[in-house]
Amino acid sequence: MVDKVLVLSDADRAALDAQASRGLLLALAAQGAMGFAAAVIAGVVGGAAAGWSALAGAGAYFIPNALFALRLAVSVRAGKASPFTFLSGELIKLFATALLLWLLSRVTQDWLVWPAALLGLILTLKGYLLLLMFRRLS
Repeated sequence: MVDKVLVLSDADRAALDAQASRGLLLALAAQGAMGFAAAVIAGVVGGAAAGWSALAGAGAYFIPNALFALRLAVSVRAGKASPFTFLSGELIKLFATALLLWLLSRVTQDWLVWPAALLGLILTLKGYLLLLMFRRLS
């Protein structure tokens, strides 16, 4: 059996890079929309503290994820994307999210509503469901 090597032209590579960047931006937009929706729902149901808590919970994941996506987009544009870049970025993102949740528990003890914060976190994590609903996930 002979293995064939796939050779991409510069135009093909640029098209794939552009598609990957669009996918990253769409995923971030969906996560931001879900985090905002969680804040609105929690605010309507549980009051202002619950709304802010949901927004803080969403931000605990969204901020590290946005930085990770930016790093990936820069790596793709520079042609330096690699599995190590992805895995190390993913680990840093997970630790940053855990750190932000820990800081959230310490700094906002007086007003944090944990169920709302978890709602914001979970809905932000599930942002890709919006892309599935609108058939934008490739």
